[in-house]
Amino acid sequence: MQFKDYYEIMGVARDATQDEIKRSYRKLARKYHPDVSDDPKAEERFKEIGEAYEVLKDPEKRAAYDQLGAQWRSGQEFRPPPGWDQGFEFSDADYSEADAAHFSDFFESLFGARGRRGPDVHRQFRARGEDHHARVSVDLEDAYTGAQRSITLRAPQLTDDGHVVLRERTLNVRIPKGIRSGQKIRLAGQGGPGLGGGEPGDLYLQVELNPHGLYRVDGRDVYLELPVAPWEAALGATVKIPTPSGAVDLRIPADSNQSRKLRLKGKGIPGKEPGDLFVVLRVTLPPATGEARAIYEKMKEQMAFNPRAGMGV
Repeated sequence: MQFKDYYEIMGVARDATQDEIKRSYRKLARKYHPDVSDDPKAEERFKEIGEAYEVLKDPEKRAAYDQLGAQWRSGQEFRPPPGWDQGFEFSDADYSEADAAHFSDFFESLFGARGRRGPDVHRQFRARGEDHHARVSVDLEDAYTGAQRSITLRAPQLTDDGHVVLRERTLNVRIPKGIRSGQKIRLAGQGGPGLGGGEPGDLYLQVELNPHGLYRVDGRDVYLELPVAPWEAALGATVKIPTPSGAVDLRIPADSNQSRKLRLKGKGIPGKEPGDLFVVLRVTLPPATGEARAIYEKMKEQMAFNPRAGMGV
């Protein structure tokens, strides 16, 4: 995907004020409006200018775009890194699929369903503050046990001279036991301030689980790939295995094959209907060196075993 330099499209510097961006947009929109321009590419240029302005006029989207733009290198395909907007605090601002059709794939890849603001609450004397939203990551172990965590959020703020800066705030957040990826934590009164004595909005934290070196999560179910020795798989064994809530003993049935799945009911993420923990066996062979090589040679001579039997070759 091609990176789009919205500042270059708008003809402004990266440190331009919001007023400078607005003036540039008005000038370019008049110049390239398809109804008045003779330029054969006027319509395409007009849409491009509109897309750039949609981002740069909004302090929230502009701040997020600035962070992503700093990671781009000329000559490389642009791919937003996973979780690029973690910790960014956005106001309540969704737009429909019909609105999304007016923007390029590049715009959509950055902002998804974040777009235009709802009704302008600033026109009302007394109004409740806007709800704010942010994505945060927590560890799988916290989802099992619940936890109290300190979370830092970054929110764009417009200075008196019209520049956009990021302000940080740190909140102590209770992570509920049993929370899953995609669920939200509501912090009452932590959103935008109210107007005219109105109550503040709420802050909604959408939780994602951090990638884990041992486990894969699917809903409330958790998967663990467990290395086992050939004799453990063939003869059966009881082994100690890790789980996010602590070590447990697992019985491996005899004659277990590679990729056999063993289910520990209710050992997944807790909840009214807790998930399960699935242990997927990975038979791991000792390297054929020294004494082990001699054992392999003996097995080859004495065991009538053909793993490809039935394949017709």
